[in-house]
Amino acid sequence: MFSEFGRSRFHLAVVFLCIICSLMSSTAVAQRSFSSTADTTLPDAPQPERIPSSAADGPQQAAGSITGTVLDTNHNALKGARVMVVGQSTSAVRTAVAGDNGQFAFTALPPDLYQLTITASGMNTHALSQISLHGGETHPVSVTLSVFGGVTSVTVSGDKDEAAEQQVKIALQQRIVGIVPNFYSSYDWNAPSLGAKQKLDLSFRSIIDPFSFVTTAGVAGVQQYRNTHAAYGGGLEGYGQRYGAAWANHATSTLLSRGVYPAIFHQDPRYFYKGNGTIRSRMLYATSASVVARGDDGRWEPNYSHVLGTFSAAGIATLYYPDSDRGASRVLFSGLAGMGTSAVSNLLREFVFKRLTTHVPKDQNGKPLE
Repeated sequence: MFSEFGRSRFHLAVVFLCIICSLMSSTAVAQRSFSSTADTTLPDAPQPERIPSSAADGPQQAAGSITGTVLDTNHNALKGARVMVVGQSTSAVRTAVAGDNGQFAFTALPPDLYQLTITASGMNTHALSQISLHGGETHPVSVTLSVFGGVTSVTVSGDKDEAAEQQVKIALQQRIVGIVPNFYSSYDWNAPSLGAKQKLDLSFRSIIDPFSFVTTAGVAGVQQYRNTHAAYGGGLEGYGQRYGAAWANHATSTLLSRGVYPAIFHQDPRYFYKGNGTIRSRMLYATSASVVARGDDGRWEPNYSHVLGTFSAAGIATLYYPDSDRGASRVLFSGLAGMGTSAVSNLLREFVFKRLTTHVPKDQNGKPLE
């Protein structure tokens, strides 16, 4: 009886273990099924978009500038014209007011596509133009406002030749006390560069200006008094020869150093007024301008144009000077004298001429444009 009871308990235990194993097996299958279902039905969590390192850490491009002049159809400057520029990417707005010579400048502009708006005081008009500005570029803009029967139109052009022509017109208006030409002083630090045509044109205008003939007469008179180039002799004939030599020297030097060589070397023949800093720094800048020039690309470089022009003119002068005043030493002396005269002239441009010159461009605060 005891053995039967033991066998019964053993059987019950086996059955109970089988039931437990079955339940455990069902639970594991259910968990695997649920896990599989969850993996196929639940979406992946969204991952944050990563900005490529080339876009996020890329180098910034150099800033550029937009400069220009606002004139009417008679080529008179429209002082006080309001100019606004808006970048397409940033929508940042900057404004400027045209100075006495109608000039304006926007500097430190990032590369972008810009929209330019010009409003002339009392004319109730404006114009829009898209300007593509690249890094490190100075983009000149020529603006002409005209009125016809009460209808005002504004023409905006990014043509560099037209902007350069406007610079020539501005230069020709600049005269010391309204008489003495001051064509080669630029009071707009961001003025557009002159093209080869404009450089030659301005040099011809300087050569044939009435005041140059008066100056030459004075030089010939001093030479006559001091008996310079004694081989010319005295009297009216001697004076005439001195006058012709002095004018030929002036014309040759101006044409070569202000027109021909600047066109060849792509350099600006003008002196750019500094107007700020210590007196010492301004003096160094003015005197160095004889040997350092601004290139048409806006960079400063050795002034090949002025140095070669001055010494070339001195060499050509030996063709019409008396035999006694010729030779390499004479060329060297005349060239160095010309360089010294240029340095003194630049000092006067920096410290004196501006206050005596008519039609000097200014910004809305009465200061030179920068």
